[in-house]
Amino acid sequence: MKPSVKSPSEATRLPRFRPGLGFQHTLDHGRDAVGHYKLGLDADPIVVDFALEAKCYEPGLDGRKANTIGVKETSRLISRLLHRQFGVLVTTSVIAEQAYAEIREDKHPVILIAGGDIARILIARGISTPAHLKEELKVFSIGS
Repeated sequence: MKPSVKSPSEATRLPRFRPGLGFQHTLDHGRDAVGHYKLGLDADPIVVDFALEAKCYEPGLDGRKANTIGVKETSRLISRLLHRQFGVLVTTSVIAEQAYAEIREDKHPVILIAGGDIARILIARGISTPAHLKEELKVFSIGS
């Protein structure tokens, strides 16, 4: 997919990240969203496409068993990455050791963000209670 950048003057208006253009909702083909990430100088950037998959799984709190992300889920995302794309896998749970090891050993271009990472990011930004998170999510019209 060609980026919409036509000239250096247009490139300077591109944010570092922007959601996919013309995203179509399809029956889960291994990607929940697509987007573009701008790298380089504003006057002459390159735009890299990525595919994102999000899994809202049981994180294993309060004595419940965690529903982990395994090789099946990571393989599905990897198999659907297009040439020169990178993947982002976000989960509210944890990623199984074998799945993590295979991604890193095989050098797949996949960013992994697990529930603990999400919690640390929120806390670092001063969002440390469910009520505060709910308030912040109102901007996106979700979480109510």
